[in-house]
Amino acid sequence: MKGIKFLFWLRTFSIAVFFSGLMSCNNPSSGEKSKSNAESAVASVEESDDVSDEQMVNAILVSPESPRPGETFRVMVTGGKSIRKAKIEVTGPGGTLEGGKSRIGNGLPFWRIDEFKAGTEGEYHIELKTDKANLQLDFSVVEKPVQSASQAVWKTRRGWDNKAETLYSAWVNALFYDADERASWKALHEVTQNKDQNFLYNHLSLGEDDSAGKIKVLMEPDCADNPYYLRAYFAWKLGLPFGYHESDRGAIGRAPGVGRWITNETPFSKSNPTQKFNSFLRMVANGVHSGTARAAMNNENADYYPIPLTHEGLRPGVVFADPYGHTLILVNQLPQTSDQPGVLLSVDAQPDGTVGIKRFWKGNFLFTTSDVIGEPGFKAFRPISFNDGKFSLLKSTELTAKSGHIPFSLQQKGMNSDDFYHTMERVINPKPLDPEMALLDLIKALHEQLTVRVTSVDNGEKYMKAHPGQVIPMPSRPAGVFQTGGIWEDFSTPNRDLRLLIAMDAVIDFPKKIVRSPDDFKLPMLQSPEKVKENLESIMQKKLSELSITYFRSNGSEQTLSIAEILKRREAFEIAYNPNDGAEIRWGAPENSEERSTCKRHVPAGQLKTMNDVRVWFQKRLHPPT
Repeated sequence: MKGIKFLFWLRTFSIAVFFSGLMSCNNPSSGEKSKSNAESAVASVEESDDVSDEQMVNAILVSPESPRPGETFRVMVTGGKSIRKAKIEVTGPGGTLEGGKSRIGNGLPFWRIDEFKAGTEGEYHIELKTDKANLQLDFSVVEKPVQSASQAVWKTRRGWDNKAETLYSAWVNALFYDADERASWKALHEVTQNKDQNFLYNHLSLGEDDSAGKIKVLMEPDCADNPYYLRAYFAWKLGLPFGYHESDRGAIGRAPGVGRWITNETPFSKSNPTQKFNSFLRMVANGVHSGTARAAMNNENADYYPIPLTHEGLRPGVVFADPYGHTLILVNQLPQTSDQPGVLLSVDAQPDGTVGIKRFWKGNFLFTTSDVIGEPGFKAFRPISFNDGKFSLLKSTELTAKSGHIPFSLQQKGMNSDDFYHTMERVINPKPLDPEMALLDLIKALHEQLTVRVTSVDNGEKYMKAHPGQVIPMPSRPAGVFQTGGIWEDFSTPNRDLRLLIAMDAVIDFPKKIVRSPDDFKLPMLQSPEKVKENLESIMQKKLSELSITYFRSNGSEQTLSIAEILKRREAFEIAYNPNDGAEIRWGAPENSEERSTCKRHVPAGQLKTMNDVRVWFQKRLHPPT
């Protein structure tokens, strides 16, 4: 996220140095040297009197864990704005190394990544210089990196502190930094196999992220797994603890409860570290589900804890658990400017295997606390400490702004949806919005959501054509239509279509919003809210007619629909989610129309009856209770 800082009410700040996962760092005046690439220390630097209280903790991470002679390695530095102008100097046996490519990110925290090429084997020295601090560390370049032997999935070297959390946020931000809402991947490992984006690419020198390698990381999560996969991947690379709780699914009036805790200390018979990691991820996928993220907010044994809805709290890596089972991970925030609204970006995974970028708005982030199972909202992974060889979850009282972690907060508990969305709008856009600009941005978001649906429907079409005559079984219970797994979950779109209907409502309703909440907008002088509303309705109709999507009909021909046409069909989208129907029906083609004439596949009569019974929930824009 750009333009965001932590609030630390401290005169001093700590700079954590990570190398080889976690390495030792010493104040230059101490005269001591690093002795192990697995050790770590903290150097405190006294700030001058004019330093802002918003100064951030800085951290350094070097990758790969143990560079080889002649190998390119990268240095990630995180912290406040001064990081962008920091000088990173690396010296080795052959003198000062010349820096190569450099990337800068204005997320939370600010970060930069500089590349260097290692010389001969030996001791190396890094010095970080900013206008506020000077920090030095030593590390080693070795010919043959030593891999630790352990029966565990991976060996834990230290716990999650505020420095590790800062680096995690920076890594997530850097991984998706250049992606926008058009970005999608077939699997999560396609993202981590991008060497330019993934700072931890082959961090363990195992070829673990090489797409052409024989033994490589494979990650194909669904939405519930996705946050855990990213967190586990980062923890594995740096030797940090990781765990998840088995949980039930809860019920109305009872949040999902947590049970057995499974961690990376689980023994595995496989000897190859990458194979062990892949096997462990399969355990994670079988152990977490849509209810896991909706455990009670005050449950201190839950994997997640609730955070405040603030600019500082909504950092990359934070997870959003919606009331009906979907989860998204924040990856970036584009700040509000004079000519563009702010945008909060996330990444999610779909049952069909697609991983893609989604923006925050009603169409993607559903929120209600009424008649839902568990407690939804924005949450962060509860940090795991590691002391005397034992894991423990940090208590909520330890998660404060002063600690450097995102603070624990019950702000979202019982929050009504109007207050939630209004609060989020003010966080993303702290200044009143230009009404026309805001409307066009909303229409753009709807267009993006429809474009994503084109792919989802097409995936179902491809499957049905590859299996002629097959009828995908449909759940008989209304709740099952939304929650059942298997082929139905892979290719049906009830959850996505419910979100789409809510998105359509948001666009249609926007001009009226100007009249209801004029103070939230920068209205033209001498124009009443009612007049602005009329102007927006005219602009909206024009823009909705200009933007379109194109889908493939059953005979392979292309059909183009404007958003205006789709909005006229929105009632049809209340029963357009069944993959046993042809694409024409799933895009709301009217009966007896030329568009629908090419459709040769229809749902069985029994399924159509169930769909009509479930339709009332789409009309209410709600999920049925379990």
